[in-house]
Amino acid sequence: MSEDQLKAFWEAIQADSALQQKLQGVTDPGAIVDIAKEAGFTISAEDLQAAQVELSDEQLDAAAGGAECWTI
Repeated sequence: MSEDQLKAFWEAIQADSALQQKLQGVTDPGAIVDIAKEAGFTISAEDLQAAQVELSDEQLDAAAGGAECWTI
């Protein structure tokens, strides 16, 4: 798992409202990976699954503007 890439992507989500909008309502791991790639990050669906276990619902809601964007 590229933990550094995933952490950087998470930080970018926190700071970038446009990225938050792109992720809002997105539940497909492949689509999330594609959005991350467009933003310059290299993560995998497996990275997301591992991270989902570690992230609280509040963190997910904050990143997605209230939508559960990482529900797999």
